[in-house]
Amino acid sequence: MEISGMEEMIQFPDPNLAENDGLVAVGGSLSRDYLISAYSQGLFPWFNEGEPILWWSPNPRMVLYPHRFKISSSLKQRLHSKKYFVKADTNFNRVIENCAMVSRKGQRGTWITSDMVEAYTELHIHGYAHSIETYEGDQLVGGLYGISLGRAFFGESMFYYKTDASKFALYHLSSLMQQWEYHFIDVQQSTVHLRSLGAEDLDRRRFLEELKEALKYPTKQERWKID
Repeated sequence: MEISGMEEMIQFPDPNLAENDGLVAVGGSLSRDYLISAYSQGLFPWFNEGEPILWWSPNPRMVLYPHRFKISSSLKQRLHSKKYFVKADTNFNRVIENCAMVSRKGQRGTWITSDMVEAYTELHIHGYAHSIETYEGDQLVGGLYGISLGRAFFGESMFYYKTDASKFALYHLSSLMQQWEYHFIDVQQSTVHLRSLGAEDLDRRRFLEELKEALKYPTKQERWKID
């Protein structure tokens, strides 16, 4: 796989050899080459401030097929009410900063460190990282960000300050992924909440096979727009 702007592809250990919790490697860096190499091999970084960089590929892996997104009754009302509207790639910095600030049940602090904010912002500048943003008037009330490679989107984090604002962003991401014929949205960890939105667990081996197919297509390395 050839990716524009990369100097080298870093080879990680085979994730199929990892335990089910998914820890594959320790160390390295958050450079563009490291991150793109990791995602293209089915890994993502997840660690706390002050820890070494940890690279994961859990088994099972949760994915959302864009055409299987489930619209709840409350979200359907939001879509019809025109209360919110959505944009893409107009406020990436604020989206990732809000994701870093939001407290999450069962988590101590945030795993989105200052180094990660800097690294993903660089990926955004180079057309690999993207944000989907939910607005109420001129106020950013929710959104998500992630990495796009080939026809795979790797969702990293979401936030919301108003009811259904993150679901609103995910709905529009799913619609965009259908339009562009993306194969799946990787949501990484299995949760009841994501399952309620249509996400499902895949065996790691199957996920890696589907990823390999998705990466046969060129990456949309450009600023995204939602009409």
